[in-house]
Amino acid sequence: MFFSFVKRAAVNTAIVAFAAGSVSAGAQTDPIRIGLLTIKTGPFAGPGQQMENGLRHLLKERNYTLAGRKVELFVADTAGQPAMARTKTQDLVERDKVQVLVGPLTSTEALAIDDYVRDVKVPLISSSNLAEDMTQRHPNPWMVRATGSTGQVVHPLGMYAATTLHYKRIATVASDFAFGQEAVAGFQRVFEDNGGQVVQKLWVPTAAADFSAYIAQIRKDVDAVFISFSGASSVAFVRQYNEYGLKGKVPLLAMHSVVDEGLLGGIGDDGIGIISGGIYSAAIDTPTNKNYVASYRKEFGVDPGFYATGGYVAGLFLEGALKSTNASVDDKEAFLKALRSTKLADSPRGPLTLDAYGNPVCNGYVRKTERKDGHMQNTVVKVFPDESQFWTYGPKQFLANPVYSRDFPPSRYLEN
Repeated sequence: MFFSFVKRAAVNTAIVAFAAGSVSAGAQTDPIRIGLLTIKTGPFAGPGQQMENGLRHLLKERNYTLAGRKVELFVADTAGQPAMARTKTQDLVERDKVQVLVGPLTSTEALAIDDYVRDVKVPLISSSNLAEDMTQRHPNPWMVRATGSTGQVVHPLGMYAATTLHYKRIATVASDFAFGQEAVAGFQRVFEDNGGQVVQKLWVPTAAADFSAYIAQIRKDVDAVFISFSGASSVAFVRQYNEYGLKGKVPLLAMHSVVDEGLLGGIGDDGIGIISGGIYSAAIDTPTNKNYVASYRKEFGVDPGFYATGGYVAGLFLEGALKSTNASVDDKEAFLKALRSTKLADSPRGPLTLDAYGNPVCNGYVRKTERKDGHMQNTVVKVFPDESQFWTYGPKQFLANPVYSRDFPPSRYLEN
């Protein structure tokens, strides 16, 4: 009887072990559930749709299979509202059971979900320029950027404006929220550290559609104007700037979002000559980027820009991490470690690695908007390789200062 009992126990143990293994195997073969936070309604719907297009394009290229495992994409429209972004994030995690998050589009949305992402420990791959401090003074251990910090985009432009264009006096006009403030601050810091002066700052409400009152205030004795807008605001400002007769008289420098490839069709010849800072251009002359642009243009009829490529590269980071974990996301800590260790040697943007804070070290580009062979593009005029979010200051010095904002760096040269 004793041996019979032992035999039954052994059989039962084997059954339990087999069942556990079956559950594990089943979980391993179930599709990985990806949640995308984007904007599909409101003034930022254009960039939001491009971000989704970029991620979907990558997944379609891979037949919705990454590292040999099927994936499902769940898309949530945040409408650009922080409270809505938090609610949609909770829906994706708690209702749709997503295992990885991508997005959101704006800094205010990212800040609204920051603590929730930390609490639930769901990896977040940022596919846009989000709040600087999320990879700086208050890094979110569960987030990595597939793009870069806002200041990182314009640091090279500040250097180029001061040392190559030899501009001395610049006015800035930007949307008055975190993205615009960080863009102005990053440009100002490097420009002034290299001998320039920002002598005027004009802040525009994010809902503004008529920029005439602000354009009329721009000083006539500046060498150039730096601007930071997104979406429809970019098209409207550039058009109105030229209607005021300033094109050709006072050059425009810009954040990449102003002349994003997704907007160039609407901007048209009004945008010719704008010098911008960016971490991507559809005109990057590498085989990898040319193939990417050609396939994206075939599917969507336009060139991919920053937002589309943010979604695409987020997918590349996800794929790289999954290859390291044999397509498993069950061990969150292991997957996060793999994500933070992912290196992209040959992305459409060039080589990408992540620093200790989860932000890419990558090429920075200065671009000039022009029409070539009848096609509007951002021609690369200078490359700054291996650019860190900390520019040339180093992490210790950079992080000892306040985050980029309206108040830092201080405005020492304002004359208005």
